Amino acid sequence: MQRRRKILSWIAGTLLVLLTVLLIAVATFDWNRMKPFIADKVSQAIGRPFAINGELSVDWRRDRNGGWPGSWLPWPEFTARDISIANPDWAAQPHFAHLDALHFRLSLLPLLARRIDVPTLQLVHPTADLERDKSGRASWDFTLPENTAPSAWKLQVGTIGFDQGLLTLDDAVNRAALKLVVEPLQAAIPYDQIVARQSSDAREQAGKTVGTAAKKTLASGDAGPEADKTKSSITYQFGWTAEGSYQGSPLTGKGRTGAVLALQDRTTPFPLQADVRIGDSRIALVGTLTDPLHLGALDVRLWLSGTSMARLYPITGITLPDTPPYATEGHLKAELHRGGSRYSYQDFRGRVGGSDLAGNLLFVTGGARPKLSGDLHSKLLQFADLAPLIGADSRAGKEQRGDATPQPADKLLPVEPFRTDRWQTMDADVTFTSARIVRGEALPIDSLGTHLVMNNGALYLDPLSFGLAGGSVRSNLTLDGSRTPMRGVLKLDARHLKLKQLFPTFEPMRTSLGEINGDAALDAQGNSVAALLGGANGELKLLMNDGAISKTLLETAGLNVANIVIGKLFGDKTVQINCAASDMVATNGLFDTRLFVFDTDDALINVTGTVNFANEKLDLDVKPHTKGFRVFSLRSPLYVRGTLKNPDVGVHAGPLLARGAGAVALGTVAAPAALLALVAPSHGDDGDNTCRTVLEQLTSSGTTMPAGKPAAKR
Repeated sequence: MQRRRKILSWIAGTLLVLLTVLLIAVATFDWNRMKPFIADKVSQAIGRPFAINGELSVDWRRDRNGGWPGSWLPWPEFTARDISIANPDWAAQPHFAHLDALHFRLSLLPLLARRIDVPTLQLVHPTADLERDKSGRASWDFTLPENTAPSAWKLQVGTIGFDQGLLTLDDAVNRAALKLVVEPLQAAIPYDQIVARQSSDAREQAGKTVGTAAKKTLASGDAGPEADKTKSSITYQFGWTAEGSYQGSPLTGKGRTGAVLALQDRTTPFPLQADVRIGDSRIALVGTLTDPLHLGALDVRLWLSGTSMARLYPITGITLPDTPPYATEGHLKAELHRGGSRYSYQDFRGRVGGSDLAGNLLFVTGGARPKLSGDLHSKLLQFADLAPLIGADSRAGKEQRGDATPQPADKLLPVEPFRTDRWQTMDADVTFTSARIVRGEALPIDSLGTHLVMNNGALYLDPLSFGLAGGSVRSNLTLDGSRTPMRGVLKLDARHLKLKQLFPTFEPMRTSLGEINGDAALDAQGNSVAALLGGANGELKLLMNDGAISKTLLETAGLNVANIVIGKLFGDKTVQINCAASDMVATNGLFDTRLFVFDTDDALINVTGTVNFANEKLDLDVKPHTKGFRVFSLRSPLYVRGTLKNPDVGVHAGPLLARGAGAVALGTVAAPAALLALVAPSHGDDGDNTCRTVLEQLTSSGTTMPAGKPAAKR
């Protein structure tokens, strides 16, 4: 027993002596002699020249804030001064990075287990020059040696601290040139205070960009990162500023960060705050980044604002539509991974033009293409805010959102092309609903709902539905942007549109029981609304019964051609319409009127001819036929020429050709028969509908009755 104790005592004493010798050797060793060895090994490891140009020294310190044994045993703290890492030969600047000094503590005991444990790493005045050329070569891509076997040594780094520093970026691929300066704050700022400041600034900016309503909308809720009480102890200790350009637009920014970056501890949040302007787009955020070594998690409050959402595409890579000025506020949570990331914009709210917008969006990268999915909703949608989607907004609106396609002065249909190249960069699956749509005070669109799917360059709106004037408009639209030119397919049906609700301010309609029903089926090719209609093939059918019409009503509705025609025929008086029926067939953009009639008590108005959407030219003849001996102000037929933008309406020089006992010969019987299918949805088979009698007579005899009132129901 005594011998065993002596052996153990001898072993312990030997280890103590060896440890003492090791400590003395480390403490007295001239570490500058190791600089060439360290530089060579690091250079080989990173494939780039590395140098310690200053002194390399070691001090022994106790970690008074740590636990046993660091709190009572001294540990080595190394200091290397004037460190540089070279740039590759093709770079414009000689150095990739430079440090005035590098301080790091080293734990000795883990070395016995072949583990290099660096609890803290402090960077003094770091500078970095990042470059990428047009071919994609980047100075931050290091050529690492190929190891056939994994190293037995493991490196573990705890926290990284830094002070005043400078970072420059020259990226030819993204057309970015930035200069970012980091400086310590005079005093630490609590997390809650930063959130309050940024919220106030972002909401003020929203008011300037969109209007006072946007400021109120953003302030209507406060859900977000600041609600997490665990972040109340976080402080910001450094500020940063940035200036330069991105994608050809000027960039300015500022923000704040924490002082210590925890690499290994996934539970320690690193505070971030940024307020960046790129062109007229503004992006602001406040929150935290955790697990930065693995690009783990981002949790921030995010504000976005600008003149058009489409301008976010060069910044984010997300395909968004052209819109009026917008501002949003929400909670962004991201899981960041090198092979693919997930960005969730939760419970956001905002304004787009005069419309409110809220919902949740998820953007997932990785795979063949990134994908945007989500659910959006609006309580009140201004109809005018939809115009930029098809390039139908005003010239001032186009200029504000940066549209470079001029609208020809003599063209009515929008010529602005769809950005189909962007459709092929991502997929989408988004639903949108609006409880109410407003277009002035006279277009009662009750609701809107659509399901948007974008897959490999093709965009589908199925369904695209409106609640309008007590009825419904249901359609599905396909725009295949993967083809050149783009192919568009539209199928639409309108049912039970009540005239008294469609024109609530028009007194003669207030007691009307009439309705509008219609169908459309078009197939076209082209990259703009003008091109699509200019090459369309298909059919349009429309039926209106028991209504009224006037020059003033059509002028208010913006129906320029019809307004002029009715003014020529009836003057300013209101005319009761027993039935209005239209059946048009389209061939390569030429819409031919197979049937286009208005039946009134005084006359039957027959419209024949074509509308050419390819060149927007009108070639129509309007032939009024009086009934019996009723007084009718204009007995000569009219012509409609000119264009959609500038119509020319006049009186034919010759007398009315087809007149007799009030009968009107119609060139075809098939067209009226086709429209009878639209009568039944109005009142059912047993309901009264003046169009039924008119169309049945046209179908059976090819003529309309001379009497001003419909025949008795059979």
